[in-house]
Amino acid sequence: MSSSSAGASTDSASSTLPRRQLGRYLRDWRTQAGLTIAEASKLMEWGASTLQRLEKGQADRIRTIDIQELCRIYGIPDGLADGLKGLAQQAAVKSWWHAYGDLIPENFDVYVGLEASAKQLTSYQSELVLGLLQTAEYASALNRLGYPADSDAELQRRVQLRLQRQALITRRVAPATVDVVLHESVLRRVVGGAKVMATQLRHLADLSTCNNVSLRILPFAAGVPLGVSTGPFTVLEFGTDGKGQPIEPPVVYAEGFTGDLYLERHADVRRYDRAYECLQRSALEIQSSRDLLRQVAKEYVA
Repeated sequence: MSSSSAGASTDSASSTLPRRQLGRYLRDWRTQAGLTIAEASKLMEWGASTLQRLEKGQADRIRTIDIQELCRIYGIPDGLADGLKGLAQQAAVKSWWHAYGDLIPENFDVYVGLEASAKQLTSYQSELVLGLLQTAEYASALNRLGYPADSDAELQRRVQLRLQRQALITRRVAPATVDVVLHESVLRRVVGGAKVMATQLRHLADLSTCNNVSLRILPFAAGVPLGVSTGPFTVLEFGTDGKGQPIEPPVVYAEGFTGDLYLERHADVRRYDRAYECLQRSALEIQSSRDLLRQVAKEYVA
């Protein structure tokens, strides 16, 4: 993993995750609206540099009323606009606990925008298949359990959105690199029935043959390599500039039941880097992992 190269630049970076996410959304919607930075700045009665700093997540002061006006100019729907105003109100801190429904509406997914910008994802999953690697049937079974009040159409929309996210690693041009350790319990925990599991495990085995996907299984026999449980986590990295410096600081994402944790401090990221390295050393090699996936898939349909 390359995040350890971030060094002091990570801690000295003025931009923070909520601000960068806000800037990313505003830039995308300005582009969709067909406006240049100069044109949008003029409508706001700002200098172009003010809007540039906002879009880069480097604005010193962000007023909710300004975000509301930009949302109006860009034609951003009310639900999304509320999420953007919530991002604008978040504290400028290196670690951020995003509680669901707190300032940001529950249906506003902060993580998806972050994931879409990642160049490399390193993930340990102890309970479920990583979303980027899920089949439609596996994702559908989880959504039916997670959103029992949703209509079939709403559930289908959720699955389609998840599948669209997978273009990040399946696209032909510059796909993101994914390095994953799955605990063997993920293979044995039945989601959607035996047929769904067999298809999912075969899908994982096939994906692991891609040059940009590394997939290892941590077997039960490995015990508890760290001596403690980290829970599932993903480290996202965003590439480097011409000088080899991170374009954005790496971020650790840990999903919780009532909210999500985002860590940016170099010491925190390095701790998760080391944890992943330990889990990876204790896991099966890539070919052995692929063989195990195909073997367990056969057991489900035997």
